[in-house]
Amino acid sequence: MRRFSLWLRGKPFIADSILALGLLTIDVLAVGESRHKVTYLVLGVVLVLPIIFRRTYPRGAAIVLLLLSMGTSVVHGLVGDSAVHPALLGLGVMLYTLVAYVGRREGLWFVGAMVLDTVLSYSMIGKPSVTDIPFNALFYALCWTFAEFVGARHAYDNEVAARLAVADYDRERRAHDAVAAERTRIARELHDVVAHAVSVMIVQADGARYALPRDPDIAAKALGIIAGTGRDALRELRRTVELLRLEHAPEQLPQHGTAGIAKVVQMMRDTGLHVTLELSGELDTLSPEASLGIHRIVQESLTNTLRHAGPDPRAQVRICRGETDVRLDIVDSGGAPAPGNRIEGSGLGLVGMRERVAVLGGTLTTGRTGTGGWAVHASIPLDRTAGE
Repeated sequence: MRRFSLWLRGKPFIADSILALGLLTIDVLAVGESRHKVTYLVLGVVLVLPIIFRRTYPRGAAIVLLLLSMGTSVVHGLVGDSAVHPALLGLGVMLYTLVAYVGRREGLWFVGAMVLDTVLSYSMIGKPSVTDIPFNALFYALCWTFAEFVGARHAYDNEVAARLAVADYDRERRAHDAVAAERTRIARELHDVVAHAVSVMIVQADGARYALPRDPDIAAKALGIIAGTGRDALRELRRTVELLRLEHAPEQLPQHGTAGIAKVVQMMRDTGLHVTLELSGELDTLSPEASLGIHRIVQESLTNTLRHAGPDPRAQVRICRGETDVRLDIVDSGGAPAPGNRIEGSGLGLVGMRERVAVLGGTLTTGRTGTGGWAVHASIPLDRTAGE
């Protein structure tokens, strides 16, 4: 049964069809109270159809169900049938759907429309019984309350999922940076090994060529040095290549440019962080190194805001390409997070940002703002960032 429930959770159309069939069954069982049974059955079938689409098209389904409910009151009034459709319990189901999946404002509009529908129904069919109005009010209040609970649960689950996505993205980014740093170190070692060995071998080869006619012993010694240097270089190259083979480069590098920045900002927005983004100037023609540096600075700054800002964090990101440099300004609202919402970091974020900006020949300043927030300002010269 639990497996079937989990299967239905991912198929709203099938689940809502089963719900509509249940309402129709209840409605059919009450057909004996009607004096116009065929009309009653047709209206019962029509009334449950919007329930099938309540989560696929919630607003449209709600409007259609209200119109059908009003139409049912008019038809019953014209034919003189005072029978009540149990399928109209679907109005409460639709109210729950709007509040839980769309919003309270739509739910309030729906409640107002249901009041008009109720007035129309009583005016066409007859006065309500003593228990009708309290029962309806209690039923719809329970539907609203349950929707609030489910909606809050959905919002919490979505925020947790978004934060986990940010944590995964941050972990992948750190893993990529670690691999990139190691590959850079290996590249430096390769350069040092090859450059040193080749330089020594060239010098000794020139010396051996000149010494060979006059002093064969010196030439032989130089050739020995060349051979030893070559063997040492080959051994070092093999060791370095062995290290290189142990590393697996990521299949896809992070997306740079304005698209990559927009992706990071949207991911942070999904966690509940209110971020405004302003981009000006041609940023997609910067060099890959500068584009990656800007991407990382924005990412690290917003991640720090998420870690260290208050319960309703806000941040502004401005990136402007001027005539001589590219300026980055990331300012947040500050505050202190709740203990359960804190995301621990490694403490190396600011150091990494300073190193990136320094490599690009720019400057970076960070610190508190006058309102208690945190600001990151960076300037990267264009002569180090322009694309080829």
